[in-house]
Amino acid sequence: MNFGALIIGDEILSGRRSDKHLAKVIELLGARGLKLSWARYAGDDGERLAGTLKQTFATGDVVLCFGGIGATPDDRTRQSAAAALGVELALHPQAEAEIRARFGADVTPERLQMGVFPVGSEIIPNPFNRIPGFSIRQHYFAPGFPVMAWPMMEWVLDTHYPHLFHAEDYVEAAVTVWDAYEGQLISLMQEITLAFPGATLFSLPTIAAEGERRSLELGMKGPAADVADAMARIRAALLERGLEWEDRA
Repeated sequence: MNFGALIIGDEILSGRRSDKHLAKVIELLGARGLKLSWARYAGDDGERLAGTLKQTFATGDVVLCFGGIGATPDDRTRQSAAAALGVELALHPQAEAEIRARFGADVTPERLQMGVFPVGSEIIPNPFNRIPGFSIRQHYFAPGFPVMAWPMMEWVLDTHYPHLFHAEDYVEAAVTVWDAYEGQLISLMQEITLAFPGATLFSLPTIAAEGERRSLELGMKGPAADVADAMARIRAALLERGLEWEDRA
């Protein structure tokens, strides 16, 4: 099962707001032994967003979506999701009940509009203010506000996908190698890649600022046994080459 993230909003693309969702999604998935396979950003243009959603629906992936589900004219995610699926929009009865419970006598048609979802949707509870999100075809739509969206997505994962938690034999491990260039370690990287085809090697160099030490992060990801054996060989090879290293936390 692949997990994707779709972060929606002109304000993200223009720089008026900085995205905080991507890092949080990675954190939420990682805490459950899951990992993010891909991420996309999209603006609020309805036609373009519908096209993006049509593509993501076609993947069959679990997609966590953030933004654009309010009732103002620039919120077009609900409409675009319906268009992508070729279904109508309708006021969801559970969403209506939540909104009426939230606003009581102050409920308005505009507030009820926030419960209008693509036909066939289910609601996602919102513990912050009871205005729900919605899900359809393994796409989960939450508001752009982190205080609402993050607990809603935790609920999604814990309610619908606990059977996937820590099910995959997958770990990551790395060392920081000091005062080394990638070019010095290419032969080692090639050796390790050939020896452990079931795991993946990664190398992340840094550009040291003046007065700082040059370093690179060298590591493996994949099945735990392969990663442990590969990292042992990497550490031994670094010692043989007289390079200084330390385990990454």
